[in-house]
Amino acid sequence: MVIKVDDLHIPVLLDEVIDNMNLKSNDIVVDCTLGFGGHSSRILSKINKGHLYAFDQDDEAIKYSDNRLNKICSNYTIIKSNFDNIKEELNKLGVNKVNCILFDLGVSSVQLDSDRGFTYMRNEKLDMRMDKEQKFSAIDVVNTYSYNDLVRIFFEYGESNFSKSIAKNIVKYREHKKIEYTSELVDIINSSTPKLLKKNPSKQIFQAIRIEVNHELDSLDKALDQAFDLIDVGGRILVISFHSLEDRIVKTKFNLKSNVDFIIKGNPNIDSSMLPKFRLVNKKPIVPSALELEKNSRSMSSKLRIIERIR
Repeated sequence: MVIKVDDLHIPVLLDEVIDNMNLKSNDIVVDCTLGFGGHSSRILSKINKGHLYAFDQDDEAIKYSDNRLNKICSNYTIIKSNFDNIKEELNKLGVNKVNCILFDLGVSSVQLDSDRGFTYMRNEKLDMRMDKEQKFSAIDVVNTYSYNDLVRIFFEYGESNFSKSIAKNIVKYREHKKIEYTSELVDIINSSTPKLLKKNPSKQIFQAIRIEVNHELDSLDKALDQAFDLIDVGGRILVISFHSLEDRIVKTKFNLKSNVDFIIKGNPNIDSSMLPKFRLVNKKPIVPSALELEKNSRSMSSKLRIIERIR
């Protein structure tokens, strides 16, 4: 795929992210989701005496962003790995504490507009791999998963009310023909759901399959735990989520880290060692402005949550 500047992914909540990072010129920052460098390029311009470590699995995104970041300065390292390896990979480089960690959990516009079957809006080969070197893809999910497993991922990851009927018809269809293209899957979904629904049912099913292929929720869960260990006192973790499953994980973990244990809550003589090490920067998530929504409709469902280490 040839990447054009006009096709470049527009970073979501960019100003809000940068404003809330409280960056200093010598900070060590981790962008767990480099993508095409939207957030990273702005971060790097602010930390000319520090260092940026950026994670991504997509070779095309890494190649493009390496060229983009190199035009700003050389104080960065790109790590080709899933962000659930954040602690191990940084420790290999001698990094044990950092000042800021960013997660932008959205699929980039470039990936959506690529030919990897992320979207139900065009007919493409089923794929949905973030890392093209990974063998397991969406084709394996729809053609090899049992009826029960399909129901599970459609319900849990897609929150679809039609999980059973869609799974049933997928199993029935593949008895005669392998499902290889997005259009085939969309036809099955449409034939399994009522007409004139407010939301396109394919959106939920494609989301569910993408999450399964890339183990997105498990990776997020593991990565956040590692981020809490890596962040230094005064440092912040920022997470942009795009659907309720991601946001629920982030909200739950942030609340657990920032709340006093209910057993000792209200005790006026709580030992300082029992107090939380983190505080919520924003109790309610930051969402896009009307202006951003007008410029970038794909930012519509985004939510930014921020937590700070205070001791």
